[in-house]
Amino acid sequence: MWRIRSWYGTAMLTALLIAAAAVPAQRPVSFLLVITDDQRNDMLGCAGHPILQTPEMDALAARGTRFENAFVTTPICAASRASILASRYEANHGFTFGTPPIPSALTEDSWPVRLRGAGWRTGHIGKWGMKTEENARGLYDTFIPTGAPYFKKAKDGTVQHLTNITGDHALAFLDELDEEQPFALTISFNAPHADDPNPLQYVWAEEEDELYGDVDIPLPDLATEDAFAALPPFLQSAMGRKRWGWRFDSEEKRVRMTRGYYRMISGIDRNLGRVMRRLDELERTGDTVVIFLGDNGYFLGERGLAGKWLIYEESIRVPMIVIDPRTKEDARRPTTPEAVLNIDVGPTIMDLAGFEVPKGYQGMSLAPLLSGQPTEWRNEFLVEHHMDNAIIPKHRGLRGERWVYSLFYEQSPPYEQLFDLENDPQQLQNLAGVAAHEDKLIELRERTTATADRLASELNKPAESPVDDKR
Repeated sequence: MWRIRSWYGTAMLTALLIAAAAVPAQRPVSFLLVITDDQRNDMLGCAGHPILQTPEMDALAARGTRFENAFVTTPICAASRASILASRYEANHGFTFGTPPIPSALTEDSWPVRLRGAGWRTGHIGKWGMKTEENARGLYDTFIPTGAPYFKKAKDGTVQHLTNITGDHALAFLDELDEEQPFALTISFNAPHADDPNPLQYVWAEEEDELYGDVDIPLPDLATEDAFAALPPFLQSAMGRKRWGWRFDSEEKRVRMTRGYYRMISGIDRNLGRVMRRLDELERTGDTVVIFLGDNGYFLGERGLAGKWLIYEESIRVPMIVIDPRTKEDARRPTTPEAVLNIDVGPTIMDLAGFEVPKGYQGMSLAPLLSGQPTEWRNEFLVEHHMDNAIIPKHRGLRGERWVYSLFYEQSPPYEQLFDLENDPQQLQNLAGVAAHEDKLIELRERTTATADRLASELNKPAESPVDDKR
């Protein structure tokens, strides 16, 4: 097994091998990770949305694999992004809003640091949303964190939208690359997250001013009194209901806010197109893996709620698209039904780069799924939310192929939910108190506890060197 500490550090050996073989050099694969904030799984044209226009995201799906069942393990940005970085559940990395920083042992074991140590030029541009023991600027070659408000004054005095600024920084990163150096760039858009202090909430760029103004915005199927009444009382007065009042408590407000949310996604899409065209111009498209996903799902008035945080499908499902340009077209799977997670990003990147997946990672490589290779896959996963906030109830549970279990463990008494997705896909009927389902409730309660305890206790097991090359 090769152990490579620096891609450039092996340049002489590579040159000798190339000369001996008399063949052109092959640049290692590069990576473009695009993360959006609060974009739900169905908020894509290619996912069948009847209104939203996302031609660039649709073009990614047309070239790659769209995962129809993609989820996050914690539906809030801070913990989800930590899970993407560390490739671990919140139960293991322990980070969310208000907690101590992510330990250095985990950031040093993260896929950006590992790839950087192996010679990839790494970058993070856009929303960061985390705290780390080690200065985050030391984790990347280029680190440009950005955040709300959405309109910012540039050095030349002009006012620019944050989504466009993020796109500009991404183009600059690509333009500064050595043409032979592989890269791993994360573009983390703040949009379509609301700017909570702003009464407009959803603040779009002027390029999207004319979009969606002349289309009807139908009421979501679950934006009903019955769906709200099906919530436990403590969720009816929680943060999700409070933010519903900010955004959706009148028809005029609901329509205006939803149009703004759509426009912000279209602004991301437009800037994604700018980045993809620059990759084409630089002739890097053919050796760049693209991964696109959201950091959590989102309520747009469904169940009488706004925001995320909960184990309902609207909150935990996200878009995910992966393109490996090396996959032959006749082998590519356009869509897949497997349940994939945000913690799968790191293992996928390490695997596609040709390295052993670090032993401490808790996700799975998506590489076999891109071309339909036989592989054993998960049939359930832990969902958890441990942020200390008085009006965001903490919970943990399991989401399986049929059954969903959740425990709000700080309620008095603790409150359990049990949903049968086969017969109740909208999660409206809580079966936790139904005698006929008591055995299933006990089974999932015990398995949730065992799963959470196991994941929390798994030790970080870094490799002996930055990367283990399996090629």
